[in-house]
Amino acid sequence: MLAEAITTYQKRVNAILNEHLTQLDDAAPDLKAAMLHGALLGGKRIRPFLVYSVGDMLGVNINALDKAAAAIECIHAYSLIHDDLPAMDNDALRRGKPTVHIAFNEATAILAGDALQTLAFEIITAPCQDLHPKQQLAMVRILAKASGYQGMCGGQAIDLSATDHSIDIDRLTELHNKKTGALISCAVELALIAADVPDDHYQLMMKYAHTLGLAFQVQDDILDIIASTEELGKPQGSDQQSNKSTFPKLLGLDGAKACAEQLIQDALSALTKLPYNSQLIADFAHYIIERRL
Repeated sequence: MLAEAITTYQKRVNAILNEHLTQLDDAAPDLKAAMLHGALLGGKRIRPFLVYSVGDMLGVNINALDKAAAAIECIHAYSLIHDDLPAMDNDALRRGKPTVHIAFNEATAILAGDALQTLAFEIITAPCQDLHPKQQLAMVRILAKASGYQGMCGGQAIDLSATDHSIDIDRLTELHNKKTGALISCAVELALIAADVPDDHYQLMMKYAHTLGLAFQVQDDILDIIASTEELGKPQGSDQQSNKSTFPKLLGLDGAKACAEQLIQDALSALTKLPYNSQLIADFAHYIIERRL
């Protein structure tokens, strides 16, 4: 059921992204091609999956979730394009294919990321009969916060400053709660806004989201050690080669695995207190620490 749902939502958001991108005019063909390359490079679409699956659990019309799912994936794609740049992580492979600055050039990659970021807000603010304008405004605010200084960009800045330096587990947790966790939490929160759930349900779902987001990063750190380049779609051991602080580095490999497992148990505990059929997103939580890519 989980694999089928991931595939279904992946295809749905890919079709929406492709539609938005292909309908752009051809005034800047290289930029358009780079945006398509970066946005449709592959991936399981974890963040759109959370938008759709949480929204469906809460009874939201899927049409009300499409814009949020596409917008958050535009933000994620932009972040990967910029993360791969020589000034950041300097990666040549992403999902087994050349990164945007390799396939095109650095300047075009920077512009492609910038354009995808702004496209996200163009998509999420377009009129939607299934959402009240106040809900869309709240979505814009949450997405902007998760993407910026208090979220993904702030986390990336901490990551860059921590490279070649030792940081403690609290600082590493803060780093990844922002760099990785913020957008994952945002995906859940966008669905909660669309559903207009009670405050107590909102808080429990956000507990699920926060712990899931951190567990996702812990597993990424583990996979950097135990998975192959073919499985990862990027060079194996890149974190170690870049001398980054990681959960296995600070906790040991077994300690990192135990940390990820505890985070997932915390996420599942939050779900048990809610009156919804949460089996799909519970299965997804297990998948997060069982995946190999």
